[in-house]
Amino acid sequence: MPSLTPDQLEEVRNTFRDFLKEHGLRSTPERFVVLDAIYDATGHVDADELYVGLKSLGRRISRATVYNTLNLLLECDLVVRHQFGNNQAKYESAYRYWQHDHLICLDCQAVMEFCDPRIQSIQQMVAEIYRFNIKSHALNLYGHCLRDGCANRAQ
Repeated sequence: MPSLTPDQLEEVRNTFRDFLKEHGLRSTPERFVVLDAIYDATGHVDADELYVGLKSLGRRISRATVYNTLNLLLECDLVVRHQFGNNQAKYESAYRYWQHDHLICLDCQAVMEFCDPRIQSIQQMVAEIYRFNIKSHALNLYGHCLRDGCANRAQ
């Protein structure tokens, strides 16, 4: 996802602050540390990676706070969760989220994003045919990447 402008990041922080207030939850610095970390991340990150990264930066935060904050961010639609196979759930920022799909390498576990407008067209057509209001979709294609640096590829 492209990086956000300072104004957009402030809008994200305000959205989260409003969500916490509406739900009678405290607006703690630790929660905003997690929010900032997920929005600073490039690509997909799991909760443990986020936790270890924050600890390595000297942040005083618990693993439980990271997990709980990610759940709050999911609930207020500021984060998207992906489940790629049997691996741990991965998260990515969702502000101005553009629908995209994923190629997952079974050898090196690389996750590559792609966007094809034909998929969106099919989704709209299916929604019309079945009179269905689609909120989101997930298309994950698993296989073997052909990149030179693919680790664990069978020879």
